[in-house]
Amino acid sequence: MTFWEDSEPSPTATMDHSEKEKRFGQNNSDGTFNPAFPSVQNVSEDSGRPNFLESIPYQLNGDHSSEEALKKIRTANTIAISPELFEKLYLSPQTNVKGDLRSKFANPTPIGLLGFIMSLSPLACELMGWRGAGQAGIAGVGSYYFMGGFLMSLGGILEFFLGNTFSFVVFCSFGGFWFTLGSTLTPAFNAYGAYSPDDNIAHGLTSEGFHATYGFFLLFMGLMSLIYLVCALRTNLVFVTIFLGLFLTFVLLAGSYWQLANGNMGLSVQLQVAAAAFGFIATLAGWWIFLAQMLASVDFPYPLPVGDISHLIKSETERKSTKKQFSV
Repeated sequence: MTFWEDSEPSPTATMDHSEKEKRFGQNNSDGTFNPAFPSVQNVSEDSGRPNFLESIPYQLNGDHSSEEALKKIRTANTIAISPELFEKLYLSPQTNVKGDLRSKFANPTPIGLLGFIMSLSPLACELMGWRGAGQAGIAGVGSYYFMGGFLMSLGGILEFFLGNTFSFVVFCSFGGFWFTLGSTLTPAFNAYGAYSPDDNIAHGLTSEGFHATYGFFLLFMGLMSLIYLVCALRTNLVFVTIFLGLFLTFVLLAGSYWQLANGNMGLSVQLQVAAAAFGFIATLAGWWIFLAQMLASVDFPYPLPVGDISHLIKSETERKSTKKQFSV
């Protein structure tokens, strides 16, 4: 007679297969054992296992400082970062990316934001005519190239290497916009010179044909911003404010150009000022989140909130996981 035959049955002998998997773990598809880490679902008072979820050393939330968070990121093999903390660092919905580049390299998001706000802020003031400014922002061509175009494209490329798809696409697309605007206003590209009725290429900038044509580019920039606005509903309120402001800016600017082509100077100016006002609001939100990023980079003791709303719309991964749990 063996020991097990002479003794009481083991605690697991009376468990069915599903209860064993819930309490102790389950097998992977390749046959290897995968222990189930204690969670809210599989830890109960009668399970005989302590509930130590609240003391997990690698569970981070928005209350952790940026320095503490990055230290834990470097030392943890698997880490759960709250969406609010992740978006403070990267302005992108949290995604699973292989590798640890995010813990090795600097955060490129602030440099992309800087290119955005340093280009649009003065342009918005110029389009509103503050202190006699005007001429469609031609004075800022250099900032369109080297602040907006270069810095936003650089930030976007670096976001690509970190696996942040949304930030990568946003920064690179707007970097392309600033390069496009700068080249359009540069005489060497002759973008408006082709519309000039005489030998003076500067007259093409005020021609009806140029205004009617350029309005379409601004319209589809508005459509692009609308798509980003929908995507931003999975991020934070500051990002939503930025893209809502940009959407209204581009749409109103397109209307301003078309009204100017029709000869309605008064209405065109009003639409331009309204567009610039919404653009200025977008830059204020941009300055806010840029400040939040820089404060986080130096572990400032008073972090700025960005209004995390990622929990309002569940991700597709969460929806599938919930559906799978209910179907089991």
